[in-house]
Amino acid sequence: MKTPVRQTPLVVQVTEQFRALIEDGSWPVGVRIPAELQLVQDLGVSRSTVREALRSLASAGLLQPRVGDGTYVIARDDLAALLARGDELQDLQQVLDVRSILDVAAASWAANRRTTADVQSMRRALAARRKAHDRDDRAAYVTADVELHRSVVQASGNALLLRLYDAFIDVVTEAVDSTTTLPEDPRLGELHRELVDAIEAHDGGRAADTAAELVREVQSADRHAS
Repeated sequence: MKTPVRQTPLVVQVTEQFRALIEDGSWPVGVRIPAELQLVQDLGVSRSTVREALRSLASAGLLQPRVGDGTYVIARDDLAALLARGDELQDLQQVLDVRSILDVAAASWAANRRTTADVQSMRRALAARRKAHDRDDRAAYVTADVELHRSVVQASGNALLLRLYDAFIDVVTEAVDSTTTLPEDPRLGELHRELVDAIEAHDGGRAADTAAELVREVQSADRHAS
């Protein structure tokens, strides 16, 4: 971390430094950040300045102080914090509805805008998903599945869409986990392969249709599990 300069209020500078550490993943969601004293020493500012900066980010919903256990990162940015406050995220059907909108749009755009590197990322995630499935490794399977869909969103070339997806990726992960049964329906594996194939072939219509069918399959699995 950089020692703040006195061009703007110190509290503002320190707050923005902490915010940057959260947003770039240096302080990932779920981790405990360094203690106040360590932050004071790192930055060379007063403890009250550090405390006020942490309080500001806690009020914004990015940090959560826990008595006797330090302060934890609970959201990556303001959008994620805003979404995390909504009871709607506890409703799996609503999460799946929003995900369907994002996934279908992203698939169509990705087919038109994807790069070779994007396709390689999708192929890696697809292979990891298949490998985890064959090992019956549920946690790795869920992680790879979410990463595959995120790589499609990233290939869409829409930075705002990716930010929105990342804002509730933890909830998406929970949704995938709650609807996952291993071994999976073979059709699900086929659809994921078809999705990547369509994107690689620049076939936006087929990519969107495949993404929509994937959503229907997941929603059907959720209804059967309920």
